[in-house]
Amino acid sequence: MSKEKKISQSEIDGVQYRRAKMWQIILVACNAMVGMSVYSLIGMASYSASIGYGVSTAVVGVILTCTRILDGITDPILAFIYDKVDTKFGRLRILLFGGFAIEAIALLTMFDFCSSKGFGVVVFTLIYVVYIIGYTITNMTAQTLPAIMSNDPKQRPTIGVWQTAFNYMVPMVMTVVLNMVLLPKFGGTYNQNFLSAAVKFTIVVAAIGIVLVCIGISEYDKPEYYHGIKKQEPLKMKDMVDVLKGNKPLQAYIAAQASDKIAQQTASQAVVTTMLFGIIIGDMSMATMLSVISMLPSIVFAVFGAKYAGNHGSKNAIVTWTKVCMVIAVMMLVFFIVIDPGTISSFGVTMIVYVLFTLALNGAKMCVTTADTSFMADIIDYELDRSGRYVPAVISGTYSLIDKLISSLSALLATGAVALIGYTHTMPQPDEVMTTPIFVVTMAIYFGLPFIGWLITLIAMKNCKLTREEMVQVQKRIASKKAELKEKA
Repeated sequence: MSKEKKISQSEIDGVQYRRAKMWQIILVACNAMVGMSVYSLIGMASYSASIGYGVSTAVVGVILTCTRILDGITDPILAFIYDKVDTKFGRLRILLFGGFAIEAIALLTMFDFCSSKGFGVVVFTLIYVVYIIGYTITNMTAQTLPAIMSNDPKQRPTIGVWQTAFNYMVPMVMTVVLNMVLLPKFGGTYNQNFLSAAVKFTIVVAAIGIVLVCIGISEYDKPEYYHGIKKQEPLKMKDMVDVLKGNKPLQAYIAAQASDKIAQQTASQAVVTTMLFGIIIGDMSMATMLSVISMLPSIVFAVFGAKYAGNHGSKNAIVTWTKVCMVIAVMMLVFFIVIDPGTISSFGVTMIVYVLFTLALNGAKMCVTTADTSFMADIIDYELDRSGRYVPAVISGTYSLIDKLISSLSALLATGAVALIGYTHTMPQPDEVMTTPIFVVTMAIYFGLPFIGWLITLIAMKNCKLTREEMVQVQKRIASKKAELKEKA
C-alpha cells in the first residue's frame, strides 16, 4: 500500500477529500500549549522590562512595538527557510523543535537569567529580538498544519474546534497557576521571584505541547504533502508579491484579522486586565473565575460554530458570528456605564448579568476563531488552484507580515494609554482606587477597539467570494489538474 493511501479519505460533493484521524487533530491542537502558554507569559513583558531591566513605561511600549514590526518582517524571510528545509526527519517537526528551542532560551534569559542582574534596555531588546525569531519559526510552521492535514470542508472546522478549545483551556490553566498560585505565593504583586517562577512553569508546559504536536503531525511530515500541481520552483520574493496581489480572499483575511488582532492584543495586555479586574471590578480573581465558568459553554459554542461553518462555509460563519460579537459588546459597554462596576464582585445580580454577557461574547468569539482556522486553509487551497503552487508558508508569511505590522501597535497603545492617565514610571496595580480616566481608557480598549475591528471584518468580507460553494469548485479543479498531471507523467 502506498503512503498516499494510508491517509483517510472521504467523498463529499463529488470530491475525494483528504482527512486526518481524530487523535492526530487533537495532538496537533496541543500547539496551543506552546502558543497560548507563551502568550500568557509575554503579556507580562512590560513588567519584566520595568522590574528586571529598569526600562520606563514609555520606552517599553516603543520596544515592544518595534520588535513586533521586526516579527512581521521575519515571517516572509523565514518562509524561504520553510520552503528549503527537507530532512529525513521531515520539515515540520524540525522547524517546530528548532523554533521552540530558540524561543525557550530567549524567554528564560529575559524573565530569569538576565533579569534583575543590572542589565538595561539594550540587553532586554536584544533578548526580545531572539524570542521573536524563535516564536516566528514555530508559529509560522503551526499555521500551515491544518491545511496539510485535511482539505475536507466538513473536517476543517473540526480542526478549528479542537484548536479553539485548547486555545481557551490553556490560558485558563495558565491564569489559575500564575494569578492564583504563584502570584499570592510571591506577595501578590509582580516581582522578580514571581517572574522567574512564571517563565519556568511556562517553558515546561510549552515543551510538553511541542512534543505532542510533533507526534500528531508525523504522518503528514513528508514531501508528498508539500508539492503543488506544477513543478516546484525555488521560492522568490516576487511569489509573495504575486500572492498578495492576486489572492483576493487573503487580502480580506488580512484586513479582518489584523484589525481584530490589534484590539485583542491590546485588551489582553497585563496593564489593561489589571485595570479592568483589579481596579474597576476590584477582584483580580474574577478573571480566573470567568475563565473556569466559560470553558464548557465556549467549547459547546465552538462545536456549534464548526457545524455552522461546515454547512455554510467559513466566510459566512465569520460574518455571522462577528455581527453577534458586535451586538453583545455594545450591550456590555452600556451595562458597565449604567451600574456600579464594583458590585460585580459582590456575587449579586450584576455579577450574574456580567457572567452571562461574558459567556455569550466568549462563545461568539469562539465561533469566529473556529471559522478563521478553516478559512486560512481555504485560502491556501485557493492559491493552489489559482497558481498551481502549494505554498502554505508563503500564505502564512505574507499574512503575518502585514498583520504584525498593524497589530504591532498593541503594546504601544496599552502602555501609551496608561501613560496618558499618569502611569509614566510605574504600572497599574490591583486594588488601586478607580478614577474616571481609568474607567474611560479601560472601556475604550476593552470594548471600543474590538468593535472597530469587527466593523472592518464585515467590510472586508463583503466582497470576498470564497463561499462554501466556491470552495467545492476549487477542490474539484485541483483534483482535476492533479489527475491530468498524473496522466501526462
